[in-house]
Amino acid sequence: MRVLLQRAKDASVTVDGEIVGSIETGYVLLVGITHEDSENDANYVAKKIAGLRIYEDEDGKMNRSIDEVEGAILSVSQFTLYGNVQKGRRPSFIDAARPEHAEPLWEYFNEQLRALGLVVETGTFGAMMDVQLTNDGPVTLLIESK
Repeated sequence: MRVLLQRAKDASVTVDGEIVGSIETGYVLLVGITHEDSENDANYVAKKIAGLRIYEDEDGKMNRSIDEVEGAILSVSQFTLYGNVQKGRRPSFIDAARPEHAEPLWEYFNEQLRALGLVVETGTFGAMMDVQLTNDGPVTLLIESK
């Protein structure tokens, strides 16, 4: 499992001209799932994200968690995170999980974040989405389960 986390001041996802998910302070998660990923991977990544301390404290050090700043999460399924561009000019997506595996695991991942006390908004799995955000910092991290 591969998650690109962006700390955001605000973010939203629009599908067919309608906002389907939005947050103020928090994280935008672009979530990629591969064939081998399981609930164990989702649990690991969810716990890692919930526990990260990447918000500044009064001394300007990254020492506060998303919970401490009352932030929320906007989770967006992103199969292109497993795009391979090593050969040719078009990416190969052979490592990206098929939708019948990826969608339920992405939903499970979002439920694990909620179970850890986080507010989670989402995009729409498999849809063409417009994602808008104001990257805070900017702070961007890649989190992988393997």
